[in-house]
Amino acid sequence: MEKMGAKAVAYCYMMMMVALLAMTNSFVANATDPTQLQDFCVANIDPNASVFVNGLFCKDPKLVTPNDFFTSLNKPGNTNNKVGSNVTLISATKLFGLNTLGISMARVDFAPYGVNPPHTHPRASEILTVLEGQLFVGFVTSNQDGNRLFSKVLNKGDVFVFPQGLIHFEMNVGKTNAVAIAALSSQNPGVITVAKAVFGSNPPISVDVLTKAFRLDKGTINYLLSKF
Repeated sequence: MEKMGAKAVAYCYMMMMVALLAMTNSFVANATDPTQLQDFCVANIDPNASVFVNGLFCKDPKLVTPNDFFTSLNKPGNTNNKVGSNVTLISATKLFGLNTLGISMARVDFAPYGVNPPHTHPRASEILTVLEGQLFVGFVTSNQDGNRLFSKVLNKGDVFVFPQGLIHFEMNVGKTNAVAIAALSSQNPGVITVAKAVFGSNPPISVDVLTKAFRLDKGTINYLLSKF
């Protein structure tokens, strides 16, 4: 009888632990809501008159107008620069109605043979659509995947996807201007241009680090640093 009593106690204790674990997991799973908690939360850049939500202040819904959800990308960006491209980003800081919606977009203009240099978006995947011209695009996978390059030549109407966080690029391979529209899965996708981050950081990365990392002499590294 004592053995049966001990087994019963152990069984009850085990069931209590299972129930407690299930309740804990349930609480964790429901700790946050997967989507926004209201129809919209239009960004307000005046922190003195609002409540802080999702990184930006919310405008009083009664004061929201159609213009809070409207902008235009009809003007070409200035591509008269060293890389021959220009990115016009429309994020929640420019189109206030995007706040909390988890999306943004950009217009990318290219001069002939212009390039949008290798870069990453730490907080977003990207889907690119070519409106005009011909682009050579691609992305590189992580070290664990062997740094494989996935690339394609895109023509008008073609679409290509860049997974979140992976280094990618676009280059105009045509003799005329090119235009593309990019949609991104974050209202603030962020951007890290690889060359600028490595050779133009503030303060600079140690020459000794860069020399060993890139297997180049110090003279070459200093030359690269001078370009950024």
